[in-house]
Amino acid sequence: MTDNTENKLSSSAPGVQPDRVDLNDHAATAKWAKKLDVTDQQLKDAVKEVGDKAADVEMHLKGSHSTTNADRVNELKGR
Repeated sequence: MTDNTENKLSSSAPGVQPDRVDLNDHAATAKWAKKLDVTDQQLKDAVKEVGDKAADVEMHLKGSHSTTNADRVNELKGR
């Protein structure tokens, strides 16, 4: 059985919808908060400000993308 929460944390393939922060999924919210090193409330506030696209949320919270392309490639290789 596949862990749907994990699928919500990373893109599955090029050309697929960008990563989204699903605030209705408590487990996914907790994982995004941990990944971005913020509180759940900070994450919720960021989504309210910029929408649920993970890249936009990360940019809003960090001021830049903390995940590099190399990190993303390594993430996809680990699947």
